[in-house]
Amino acid sequence: MRTSRKILILLLLHFTLGKEESRQLPKNLAFATATSSYQIEGAWNEDGKGESIWDDYVHNHSDKIIDGSTGDIACDSYHKTEVDVDLIKNIGFQRYRFSISWSRILPGGFSNAINEEGVKYYNGLIDKLIANGITPIVTLYHWDLPQTLQKLGGWTNSLIADWFENYARVVFDHFGDRVKLWITLNQPRQICFGYSSKYLAPGVESSGLGEYMCARNVLLAHARVFHLYKNSYQSTQGGRIGITIKYPWKEPATSSVTDVEASERDRQFEFGIYAHPIYTKGGDFPHVVKESVAARSKAEGFHKSRLPSFSDDEIKYIRGSADFLGLNYYTTFYTKDRIPSPIGEPSSEKDTNVVNHQDPNWPTGSLHDFKSVPWGFRKVLNYVKKNYGDPEVLITENGFPDVEEINDVGSVSYYNDHLNTLLDAIEVDGVNVTMYTTWSLMDNFEWTAGYTARFGLHHVDFENPDLKRTPKASARYFKELMKTKTLWKNVTL
Repeated sequence: MRTSRKILILLLLHFTLGKEESRQLPKNLAFATATSSYQIEGAWNEDGKGESIWDDYVHNHSDKIIDGSTGDIACDSYHKTEVDVDLIKNIGFQRYRFSISWSRILPGGFSNAINEEGVKYYNGLIDKLIANGITPIVTLYHWDLPQTLQKLGGWTNSLIADWFENYARVVFDHFGDRVKLWITLNQPRQICFGYSSKYLAPGVESSGLGEYMCARNVLLAHARVFHLYKNSYQSTQGGRIGITIKYPWKEPATSSVTDVEASERDRQFEFGIYAHPIYTKGGDFPHVVKESVAARSKAEGFHKSRLPSFSDDEIKYIRGSADFLGLNYYTTFYTKDRIPSPIGEPSSEKDTNVVNHQDPNWPTGSLHDFKSVPWGFRKVLNYVKKNYGDPEVLITENGFPDVEEINDVGSVSYYNDHLNTLLDAIEVDGVNVTMYTTWSLMDNFEWTAGYTARFGLHHVDFENPDLKRTPKASARYFKELMKTKTLWKNVTL
C-alpha cells in the first residue's frame, strides 16, 4: 500500500509540475479500452451457451497453456456487468470495445436456434454502457468459433462465409439499434494461425495450407458481413463497420537490398495479405505473396499454388469493404533475409523466408517479444497512410504486459511514449487516426499465456473467489489523462 501511494504521489507531481512539456489531446481523438468474450466472460457452459474452439482447446490441450489454466471462469464478467462498466466509467473512457461470443448467441453455430439468455446478457451490457455515456464498439468475432462449426472445417470451409453472415444478421437484428461501430473480425492472421500451428485454437497443424485456405475465407466472410450491413442495416441503424488487423512493424535489419526486400515481403505476409485485398485499388492478395507461394508450391510438386485465388468478381466484392481500418499495434521486429529452406514439407515460414529479431535493450514485458518500440508505431501508421489509401484508422489495441502486477510503471511509460508518438503521427505526418484503445480493461486469460501475462489497467486477483479488481498505476494515469486532456512528453516514475 505504501508503494502504491508513492507512485500515485509521483504521478500527481508529474501532472502538476510538468506542464512546460505538455501537449493537448486532439479533440476528435476518442479514447477506449477493450476486452474479448472468451478472455473475460467465463460462464463457459451457463445459460445455454455452446462450446467454442477455445473451450475445446483448453480442456483437451492444457499442456499448450503456460499455466495449464482455462477461461472457464476467467474474470467472471458474465456475472459482473455493473462492476466492469463502473471501471470504465471511473477512468472516463468514451468507448468500450468488446466482442460477442458466437456460441453464446447461437450455441449450435447456426442461426436456427438463438439463445435468448445470451441475447439478454449482451443487451444488458450494451444498455448499461449507454446509460453511463459509454459508446459500445462490438467485435463480431474474436477467435471463439462454435465447436460445432469447427467439426465441419471451421475457417477452412468455404461455407463459413454463409454461417458468419447468418450469425451477423442475428446480431445486427438484436443490437444494431444501439451499436454504431462494428468490427467484423479481430486479427485475421491470428485466426488463421490456428490452422497452421498447435499453439492457437483450434490447433490444426497445416502450415502453408490451412492458413491460406483460412485467409481466403475470412476475407470473403468479412466482405459478406460488410455488404450485409451496408445493404440491409446501415440506412436504418446508421452505424459503420470495419475490420481489425494486427501489425507489428518490420524494420530492415541492415540497409542491404536483400534485407530491405525481406522486410517488405514480411510486411505483406503479415499484414498485406489481409489489408491489400480490402484497402488497395487493385485488390487481391499482394503480388509478392502470390509469387512466393506459387514458386515454392511448384517446386514442391503441387499442380497449382497452395494459396487459393480469388475470382475477378470476388476481388471486386472484397475491395473497399470497410468504413475504417482497425489497427492493433504492440511492438516491432528487425527483419533479415535468409537462405531459402530446402524443398520439402510446405510452410508459410518457408514461403516468407525471413528471420526476425528484437533489440534486447528495448523495454521488455512479461512476454519476451512484447517490447516497447514507439518509433515502430509511427512507422506503421505512416506505412498504412502511404500504401492503403490513407484510411481512417481506429487504434483498437495497444498495450504492455508489465512484470509488476499493480504498480505497472512500465505500462505507464509504454502508454505515454506511444501516445506521444501517435500525436506526432497525427500532427506532423497527417495520419488520420480517430480512436485510441488500450488493451486491456483488466487482467484476463491471455490465450496460451494463461494468466501469466497481465495487460490490464485493473489487477484481477484470480486467487480471490470474488475476483477483485484493483486499479493499477496505468488506470490512474488514464483517469488523469481523460480529466485533463493533457499529455506529457515524459513520465518520470
